[in-house]
Amino acid sequence: MKKILIIEDDMCVHNIIEELLKNNRYNTHNAYSGTEALLLLEKEKYDLILLDLMLPGLTGEEIIKRVDNIPIIVLSAKISSDDKVNCLLSGASDYIIKPFDSKELLARIEVQLRLNNKNILIDNLEYKKLELLSDSSTLLVCNHKVKLTKTEYAILKQLLLNPRQVITKKRLLDLINIDTEDCDENSLRVHISNLRKKIRDYTKDEYIESVWGIGFKMSD
Repeated sequence: MKKILIIEDDMCVHNIIEELLKNNRYNTHNAYSGTEALLLLEKEKYDLILLDLMLPGLTGEEIIKRVDNIPIIVLSAKISSDDKVNCLLSGASDYIIKPFDSKELLARIEVQLRLNNKNILIDNLEYKKLELLSDSSTLLVCNHKVKLTKTEYAILKQLLLNPRQVITKKRLLDLINIDTEDCDENSLRVHISNLRKKIRDYTKDEYIESVWGIGFKMSD
């Protein structure tokens, strides 16, 4: 059972989220301030965090900067683009504005847990004229075989698992470093560039889109 930490000081909202998650068979732990959340994070391992920003003690923004390798979905009444971008660049995986739709929240939780599954087993991943073979480091572009490096394969796998979602650079680095050697932002850009070149050898279509200042996604 996946363990989710709810960090929310509004009791009404907190109870709604907790009931929703329990009804969908998630194991929930509760924190009502930033300070309490950090104490729990020191003692327990969580699969995902649901985080309000306006908290007593430490703010949600401060918590994001102190958490590594755990997907964070921000649930906030702050609606400005600057707030969203700052949270995503600081390490949050997703951002949902309150009031939220329960079905959408559950769907986004499922997406983040799927992305964070370190031992994920995948079938071949297909997107338009691309097919990533699960049992090798081979990509088919318009049925032409393209050999990928281990890092290129890891990057493309994460992008193809959820092709319409933007993955932040920090999140992508966390995910691919599970499967490959240490990679930083500079080398990530090089690997993305090499992937694009290999795909362009067989099609003029652009497949990997840069979302300026945030990360990458598959082109629509």
